[in-house]
This record gives sequence, C-alpha cells and structure tokens, in this order.
Amino acid sequence: MILALQDPAILRVGAGTVALLTSATAVGELGKRTARSERAREVFANVATRTYAWWLMVAALLAAIVAGPLVALALYAIVSFLALREFARLGVDAKRDRLALGIALFVAIPLQYTLVWLHLYGVFAIALPVYAFAAISIAVALSGETRDFLVRATSLQWGLFACVYGLSHVPALMAANSAAHPSAGTKLLIFLIVVVQMSDVLQYVFGKLFGKHAIVGRLSPNKTVEGFAGGVATATALGTALWWLTPYTPLEAAAVSLLLCLLGFCGGLVMSAFKRDRGLKDFDSLIPGHGGVLDRVDSLVFAAPVFFHLTRTVFGFPGF
Repeated sequence: MILALQDPAILRVGAGTVALLTSATAVGELGKRTARSERAREVFANVATRTYAWWLMVAALLAAIVAGPLVALALYAIVSFLALREFARLGVDAKRDRLALGIALFVAIPLQYTLVWLHLYGVFAIALPVYAFAAISIAVALSGETRDFLVRATSLQWGLFACVYGLSHVPALMAANSAAHPSAGTKLLIFLIVVVQMSDVLQYVFGKLFGKHAIVGRLSPNKTVEGFAGGVATATALGTALWWLTPYTPLEAAAVSLLLCLLGFCGGLVMSAFKRDRGLKDFDSLIPGHGGVLDRVDSLVFAAPVFFHLTRTVFGFPGF
C-alpha cells in the first residue's frame, strides 16, 4: 500500500514515532547508567527493555500498514492466534475440550478475519458472539465431561471474545479506506493504537515515578491513581493533538481519546484479574519486558470494538 507512504499525515506520525522511540531509548540507556537510586535504575532499565521491544512491534505494524489491508489483517489474525493460545493455556482444559479448542483456533479465527476481509459487517459483528458461542457450548458438551461445564465453556467463549472478536476490529478499521479517501481507515487504525498504547505506557511510567495509591491493590498494585491520572490525561491530550488523523473535530477527538484511555485501562484491569486468578504476573514471556502477546494487546480488547462501531455509526464507512 504505497499510498500510505504518500500521505503526509501518516508520514508525520511515522516520523514522530521514530523520534519518540529514539528519545525513549536514549533516556532509558542513560538513566539506568546514571540514576542514583535503585528504584530509579529499575524504572529506566525497564523502560529501555520495553523500548527495544516496541521498536520491533512498531516496525511490524508499519510494515503491515505499508503492505496493505490484507497484510494488516494477516498480522492481526496471527496476533489473535497467539493471544488465544496464551489464554487457552491458562484457562482451557485442552485434554477434555480438544474439539472446542480446535474450533476456536482453526475455525473461528480464520472465519472472523475472512468476514472482515469481505466486509460482511452484518455477519462479522455477530459471528463470534452468536454462532461461535453456540458452537463452543456444543463442542464442550460433546466431550461427555460434565464437571465444570460452565467454567470450561465460558472460559473459551471469553477467550474468543477478547483475543479474536475484540482484536479483529483493529484491522477492520481499514474498511474506511475508499477511492476518495485512500488512507482514511489506515489513519483511524494508527490513531486507535497510538492513543490506547501510549495511555498504557504512560500510566506505567507515571505510576513508577509518582504512584503511591493503588486503584485495586489486591488485583494490580502497579495500577495507581497517580499513574492512571497522569497517563490518561497525557494520552488524551496526545489524541486531541492528533485529531487530524480522524474525521473528528478536536473536541470530539478529545472525548473519543478519553473514552479509549478508560476502555484501555478497563481491558488491562480485567485481564489482570484473570492472571491473578491463575497466580501469574504475565500470560507468557514471548516479548521481553512486555510478557506475552496478550499482555501487550489487552488494552485493545474493549477499546477496539467500541471505537470501530462508534466511528462507523457516527461517520459511516464506505466499505461497510
């Protein structure tokens, strides 16, 4: 999708992202060498580790955007597969529910992303919440094992919602691309990811530097009032400044950015509850400094579908 490289707005965001990552890398490396306290050195070292991982993730995302909607769709299908596999490893009985897990991984994911690719909005919006819900229930029943039936069925259904249904709305935004506005959907996708992910990162940074009062201490002691306030406020301001990526006015962009930050926080909080229930800090260790794939995309679970449907309802997508 060479058109993406010809769009000045996308080029500005790309250049800004590279500048931000470069600055973060320098700050992290310098800080962990010069900081005086152990806590400060730990924060800077963590920032450095996370920044190096972000370089790889941003490079993959930019490559997918440049290559076009099909590659972006394939990238998120792979992300959904990895995220659901992480989720299932902790919450699904693979021995008793092999059929249900196979349907989720090898039928539901390809089906959902194919529907997105074909722009079949009416089916795409209900396929997993309705049809997959029924299919998973039936598959778990066919196992013949009745013990913990509700927990087993709903665990996999929840995993499908979080890892597949929610995340599939990110590349679905590219349906807003049209002949008249060839990069409209791509810019919406960038706006969503920048606001949600920067809110997540900034909440972590503000929390580490100034956090004293945990929001839900038993669930996630690192999520503090100070971190939440600083991260949400800063990311909302960033989203407002990026209003020109969207069909929103600056005031509308501010309201949407605030909503995305709140939903991103709630997504991370809910997934933290699941991890704590299993006695874990991270879903996996695939991404250095970030844990697993699901640890990195949990803030999009609620934010992506709400942003998609809100923008589609208010402004309309030519492709849907």
